[in-house]
Amino acid sequence: MIIKKAKNYQDMSRKAANIISAQIIMKPDCVLGLATGSTPIGIYRQLIDWYNKEDVDFSRVTSINLDEYRGLSPENDQSYRYFMNTNLFDHVNIDKSRTFVPDGLEPDAQKACDDYNRIIAQSGGIDLQLLGLGHNGHIGFNEPSDVFIKETHCVDLTERTIEANKRFFASEADVPRQAYTMGIGNIMQAKKILVVVSGADKASILKEVVSGPITPAVPASILQLHSDVTIVADEAALGALEI
Repeated sequence: MIIKKAKNYQDMSRKAANIISAQIIMKPDCVLGLATGSTPIGIYRQLIDWYNKEDVDFSRVTSINLDEYRGLSPENDQSYRYFMNTNLFDHVNIDKSRTFVPDGLEPDAQKACDDYNRIIAQSGGIDLQLLGLGHNGHIGFNEPSDVFIKETHCVDLTERTIEANKRFFASEADVPRQAYTMGIGNIMQAKKILVVVSGADKASILKEVVSGPITPAVPASILQLHSDVTIVADEAALGALEI
């Protein structure tokens, strides 16, 4: 693992966006694995800024998102398709027909998962996978478990994840209880992985991920086994590590 220290959230966002833009410049038809949540928003804003300055071109990029809530339509303002459109896709020259998010409205959960695994395989593989880090060590919606689940699956969200996400909804009752997510195997097959972490509330879990045992109880700990992982974290998130 390479750990890059950032001064603050803005610096973290810029450093991470620079890694993504370099990937696009090196391979204009690359496949990007993208993430949602509050942490990547600054990255996407920086990429939009560089696009507007004609420093980065998304026209040949394919994107594959980590996850989507089960039961939400793409038009729902809390769906991850909506998030990606409003925070990135609507503002750059990416071909939306090559931007993929799990189908939250597919009633057959197994079909939704099989279809998404097929999309990942047909893309030729993810060149760079962007990840955030949950307070319990989850990546995507791969929650703490007894096993690492390999491929896209439907997951029951933990109470802690529901609690963390309820700020985006009118009430806790509105938060979906299930989601579709890439599996740990899907994520680990990416050629490069970029993890972004911000805030003192992530310091203890980041330490577990980096230096603790590899265990499905801390899903992101599996990243210790990947050959090309870069973590960009601000000073607050790195507070428990000696760097």
